[in-house]
Amino acid sequence: MTENYTALYEQHKKAGASFTDFGGWQMPLKYNSELAEHHAVRKAAGLFDLSHMGEVWVTGPDAAAFLDYALAGKLSAVAVGKAKYSLICDTDGGIIDDLISYRRADDKFLVVPNAGNAAVVAKELLKRSANFNVTVEDASAETSLIAVQGPNSEAILLKLVPAEQHALVTELKYYAAVEVEIAGQALLLARTGYTGEDGFEIYVPNLEAPALWEALLEAGEGSGLIPAGLAARDSLRLEAGMPLYGNELSRHVNAYAAGLGPVVSLAKESDFVGKEALADIKAAGVGSTIGQKLVGLKGADRRAARAHYPVLKDGTLVGEVTSGQPSPTLGYPIAMAYVDVEFAGPGTVLDVDLRGKPERFAVVALPFYKRQK
Repeated sequence: MTENYTALYEQHKKAGASFTDFGGWQMPLKYNSELAEHHAVRKAAGLFDLSHMGEVWVTGPDAAAFLDYALAGKLSAVAVGKAKYSLICDTDGGIIDDLISYRRADDKFLVVPNAGNAAVVAKELLKRSANFNVTVEDASAETSLIAVQGPNSEAILLKLVPAEQHALVTELKYYAAVEVEIAGQALLLARTGYTGEDGFEIYVPNLEAPALWEALLEAGEGSGLIPAGLAARDSLRLEAGMPLYGNELSRHVNAYAAGLGPVVSLAKESDFVGKEALADIKAAGVGSTIGQKLVGLKGADRRAARAHYPVLKDGTLVGEVTSGQPSPTLGYPIAMAYVDVEFAGPGTVLDVDLRGKPERFAVVALPFYKRQK
């Protein structure tokens, strides 16, 4: 596999990062202590390089109608300046990727797929655009993405934004975006994230990314801001009950089993790729009365479940863990797993086979952690 490096690779090396391959990218796993990075985001702020994510611009008179067809959600209903979480599905209802789409104008959207799926999604969107008056432009190679996450993130950001634009930041709602000047650059700022905390994601040209990274680190001095890697990002998103593509989501999984039924807009007037299959899946009761459902699991002891560990009920296989580890915030093991629907109710006691030894877990509602607002 070809190794890709973000525009911030040298910054990470200088900070002493340990690297790992993620979606073909060399990404910082941690800088010093993944536990310290996790707690910094919960209590103060963490700085993340998310430049491995994709950025695909969809523009043209048919942009909204096209995305209504290409994605499972109703993107035409999204107001300019707002964003929507959605899915791009196969004809059989399988999930190609989960993504966020930002509406920047009536005829302009920014679609953000996951790292390993960016090229696949861009190619699929281009293929689906054949009968629409739109342009699909994959800008992933020229774009960096930097996130500031945590309760101090707004205060840190305001140090780099002109006073006359402060209200644009403080009044920015969750799942919304605005263009503001940050450290002297006009950039797209979104109030989105993957940690369960308040925070922002900033889209910046590659050439300008290192200067912005350094400016944010400097602005965060005294506010507890530290750089954070993929290890902390994973433990944070798991506590927040957020799915990870390749773990909870895949082409072999459908929205109803994954608990993402509300993301699918079967009621929208237009046809969309996978609509017929998803309607049949819903009608059959998948994820509610038949098949499996994604659930949260809380450990009764200290040993953690990990991805692919079997889930048992009275010694019989009833599911499989998709993600699991000790929760740094909550102090006990947590996991997500697909289990047979009859055992998916909160309070159900199950066992996870931890390398030959059954360990008790209870089904709990997701998310495991919810920030106090």
